[in-house]
Amino acid sequence: MIPETGLLGMMLGATLGVQLVLAMLALMSLWSWTIIFHKVILYKRTRRQVSQGYVQFNDAEDLSEGLQAVSRDGNTALSRVGLLAIGEFRKLEKADIERDRKRMLVKDTLRRVLRQGVNEEMKRLGSSLSFLATCANAAPFIGLFGTVWGIMHAFHAIGLSQSAALATVAPGISEALVTTAIGLVVAIPATIAYNYLLALLGEVETELVNYAGAFLNRIEREVSWASSSASRTN
Repeated sequence: MIPETGLLGMMLGATLGVQLVLAMLALMSLWSWTIIFHKVILYKRTRRQVSQGYVQFNDAEDLSEGLQAVSRDGNTALSRVGLLAIGEFRKLEKADIERDRKRMLVKDTLRRVLRQGVNEEMKRLGSSLSFLATCANAAPFIGLFGTVWGIMHAFHAIGLSQSAALATVAPGISEALVTTAIGLVVAIPATIAYNYLLALLGEVETELVNYAGAFLNRIEREVSWASSSASRTN
């Protein structure tokens, strides 16, 4: 038999409106913790891959070897960005355009494609983070709504019983205040996790931007028709 006192007893003894608020907060907490654990593992793995891949790309002898190096771990963020840029580079290389015109277009074209690739990776990695921000901002207010609803019900019960004794008032008010506490329990971890994950995501973005710059530099150095020195020697 469940006791009438204690947190669980207050939850089970609360009004239907308060119980619905508690159920909503419980679902929000469950989903937010699922996102937190998944994103922490994903971001740390991605950060390690892009950091190691960036070093390997810079240490490679040429562009081809560098692309192979960043693809050794499979379908990583660096490999996807690199393949997207190479695909656009090959299209420009085969395009029926004068070489001088190609040389003028190549860096701007690749810069746009690399930026697009980085943005796509950031969008993919950043999915579901908005839910954590929603939990951080909305959960306290949802809990407060449950509290207000519960207090209204408590005062209504006081009116019906025509007694304002503490023993009559306290149970209903304490049950109502539980929702505010649960709302904070949902919001605080979501806020901390959101800021932490944003910091990890920023580190990943920095490495991707550095890789994009190194990729452009290799194209400039290693592809004869794309380098500015080629135009001076022709």
